[in-house]
Amino acid sequence: MSPDKHLVDGAPNCWQCRHFSVSWDPHFPYLCRLMGFKSRIVPSIEVLRADGQRCRGFLPKPVPGAAQQAPSRSVAR
Repeated sequence: MSPDKHLVDGAPNCWQCRHFSVSWDPHFPYLCRLMGFKSRIVPSIEVLRADGQRCRGFLPKPVPGAAQQAPSRSVAR
């Protein structure tokens, strides 16, 4: 069984989630755009505290430069 690189101690790593953002509010610096809340701690921990289960909304951020490019076609001369 290979460990999931997006999970930290069984909880999703918010820093690698596309819904995670940093808020302008210094009292609540972390933001989950999917669930629509700001928090003093990373949202996955907040969800675990409130619900008792891991966050189910985790989606990994796209890897820069990993977008699929159309295969180049060689032109016959």
